[in-house]
Amino acid sequence: MMRIGHGYDVHKLAPDRKLILGGVEVPHALGLLGHSDADVLTHAVMDALLGAAGLWDIGHAFPDDDPAYEGISSLLLLERVMGMLGDRGYTVGNVDATVIAQRPRLSPFIPAMREKLAAVMGIPADRVNVKATTEEGLGFTGAGEGIAAHAVALITDK
Repeated sequence: MMRIGHGYDVHKLAPDRKLILGGVEVPHALGLLGHSDADVLTHAVMDALLGAAGLWDIGHAFPDDDPAYEGISSLLLLERVMGMLGDRGYTVGNVDATVIAQRPRLSPFIPAMREKLAAVMGIPADRVNVKATTEEGLGFTGAGEGIAAHAVALITDK
């Protein structure tokens, strides 16, 4: 059986934070503000996977008021999501994600993001697609106030 899930996440840009997307540190004057490393791309991927499995969302699985998750790498959380899926007999078919950011330019970092996400999910990198787009100066992402990401995931029974 195949199941599809959608994920979305957004975080505000702030000084004195690293910009982590898909587990990759992207050089930028600002980073994303959040309880964990605030990796919006990985968060959207996790929500898509959890949604496909009918397992709520990352806020339910990893509450932001739990000190255990403060500053944690989102790739570690993705490992835990993969464990949840594995416990229920699911494997990842593919993931397609879009990061929405006015800046910085993300295209040079996308291959590394795909590789890191794929490695944690235990699938070949060609089954993980990451795209980046701007919003042509519109909205909070266009104004450079934050970064958002959408992801769709297909999971199947093992």
